[in-house]
Amino acid sequence: MRYGFAKVAAAVPAVRVADVDYNIQQIESLIAQAEGRDIELMVFPELCVTGYSCQDLFKEQLLLDKVEEGVMVLLDFTRKLDIISVVGLPVVINGLLYNCAAVIQGGSLLGIVPKTYLPNYGEFYEKRWFASAQDLNPTDIYFAGSPVHVSAEPQLFVTRGGMKFGIEICEDVWAPIPPSNNLALAGADIILNLSASDELIGKHAYLKSLLAQQSARMVCGYVYASCGFGESTQDVVYGGNAMIFENGQLLVEGDRFSFQPQIRMTQIDIEKLRVERRCNTTFINAQRHASAHEVACKPVAPRDFELQREIDPHPFIPKDENMQASCEEILNIQVSGLAKRLYHVNAQKAVIGISGGLDSTLALLVTVKAFDKIGLDRKGVIGITMPGFGTTDRTYHNAMKLMETLGVTIREISIAKAVTQHFKDIGHDHDLHDVTYENSQARERTQILMDVANKENAIVVGTGDLSELALGWATYNGDHMSMYGVNVGVPKTLIRYLVSYVAGEMATETLLDIIDTPISPELIPADEDGKIKQKTEDLVGPYELHDFFIYYFLRYGFSPKKIFLLAQRAFCVPSTNNGGEPLYTEDVVKKWLTTFCRRFFTQQFKRSCLPDGPKVGSVSLSPRGDWRMPSDASYAIWMKECEKL
Repeated sequence: MRYGFAKVAAAVPAVRVADVDYNIQQIESLIAQAEGRDIELMVFPELCVTGYSCQDLFKEQLLLDKVEEGVMVLLDFTRKLDIISVVGLPVVINGLLYNCAAVIQGGSLLGIVPKTYLPNYGEFYEKRWFASAQDLNPTDIYFAGSPVHVSAEPQLFVTRGGMKFGIEICEDVWAPIPPSNNLALAGADIILNLSASDELIGKHAYLKSLLAQQSARMVCGYVYASCGFGESTQDVVYGGNAMIFENGQLLVEGDRFSFQPQIRMTQIDIEKLRVERRCNTTFINAQRHASAHEVACKPVAPRDFELQREIDPHPFIPKDENMQASCEEILNIQVSGLAKRLYHVNAQKAVIGISGGLDSTLALLVTVKAFDKIGLDRKGVIGITMPGFGTTDRTYHNAMKLMETLGVTIREISIAKAVTQHFKDIGHDHDLHDVTYENSQARERTQILMDVANKENAIVVGTGDLSELALGWATYNGDHMSMYGVNVGVPKTLIRYLVSYVAGEMATETLLDIIDTPISPELIPADEDGKIKQKTEDLVGPYELHDFFIYYFLRYGFSPKKIFLLAQRAFCVPSTNNGGEPLYTEDVVKKWLTTFCRRFFTQQFKRSCLPDGPKVGSVSLSPRGDWRMPSDASYAIWMKECEKL
């Protein structure tokens, strides 16, 4: 396990019912393929050594003897392999037959885990042949030439790399309290399930939901392998499912009803799962009474590491099938938050600065929806455009058109004279375009908004977003301040996505042009062609990179080294969205990751006095909610790691 990742696989071999020699050969073939792909841990289906559908043949001693011989062959085959394989087989223990999983590594039998819950309803008759783990008294047995301790006590297998895994078998996960509950609470990062679930109409969708929920509830990786082609179709059909989940997310899925053996593999981020557990106090409290017997796995030779998982470059943007519902849910959270604040302070009006940019556009759309929701006249929304030294015709006209389209009250208040007078008052050279030049404009605009709000008995709706807060890209006591910030939980990439969604709903060219406009505070005069000269992303870096950094830094507490590894996979490989070229070079990613770390720490003081606003997703920077950090914390260790990238 390197960089917190473990490479795992679910394997579905072809089988012949009761033909142990053939089945062992098929298992060996898939193990050899997995070894060549640097897989660390793989699971096979339930009773794959014999075939699940042997029925009363499980009573035949010849078959059971052949199973033991087959496992000896398998142990010998794996003697020089650095892979842990878990196979399903029947095992006689103290005169009773158990449906078991055998854990094999490097020629050793590390453990045998019996099935706990035996289905004996509908098409299943397992109690006819097998005993439950609940019937097992702890004992030492000699199986396939190896001594092994077996008991009903939960077993936790621990690799030398630190990964921990537990095992349950098919029906176990369908039980009201699955064995994986205790295993995960006792420390299992990954649960393996050896299964033989038959196919029925609607069952597959239910199964996927069940496994996703179990992996989410237990905050674990879940690797599921179910028997397929070759099992008896006398009364039922087995589809051969191979699925791997991580904390509720399906990472990979096999081909159902395939006539070919298959391996489905992926890398599970163990570090991410452990961070989730540490932050989840409910999970921590549930751990108190969990226990398991730990079994040490054998050491393995060092492996080269290559991140093979697909990494989403835009983790904040919804990826579910119903994009419309996700966008509406986000907007409803923002709208409901603002509506409650308006209702609480008995405000009939709201003031908002409209720049013609993305943030103020989304804030205005949310404000209008909030007024509609609580039955207030849209004319109570006072949109104020405040042209200054850097305002371009493009953003000015877009701001005006947007307000006209939405039917809000429009006001235009130029800040030029007031700021010019302010420069005279403080003795600042008008031609010196420094931070004083820029911030004076931002604070003048905020003063106008606040004073108009006082005059109109209204509240000022803030427009600043999560990305700007993370980078500190706001003027302290300027656009940093409002009476309620509807965008504080929404990162820049998601804002663009939401405005694009609304643009599709409204079918307005104005919104489309706003989306295409370069992001800028427009505090520096335009160029000779009247176009935006001051582009935010030229100064602080691309927002899609920063949003990526924000997600993994805040959500999982990953180090710059881990974030850079993920970013390489997300941005530095050939992209179909960029003509086959990488979106960014590694040097560019390193540069802006370093910028992110520096700005995030040095700008915390702005977040420490953040106005109220709604949390929208899994990441928030509210000092009263998700993120509590001293404004003067050292960032030395983060910068040192950035230097080593």
